[in-house]
Amino acid sequence: MLTTLSGTYRNGTIILDEVPPIDHDVPVIVTFLENDKRPKATGKGVRLGSWNGKYSLPDDFNEPLDDLADYM
Repeated sequence: MLTTLSGTYRNGTIILDEVPPIDHDVPVIVTFLENDKRPKATGKGVRLGSWNGKYSLPDDFNEPLDDLADYM
């Protein structure tokens, strides 16, 4: 089983944000994530509801597909 936890490395010690659900010795891999110094994108992005009225679903959208009849 793989378990991922977040934490902080400070003064030679790794401080985990939560207690791992493991009660025995296991090997670990530690990956250091550097702070991203690149500026954030300043674009407006997508507004909620911007596609409203620009698309529609067919009336039979939720009907079973004939191609899958063998599996049903």
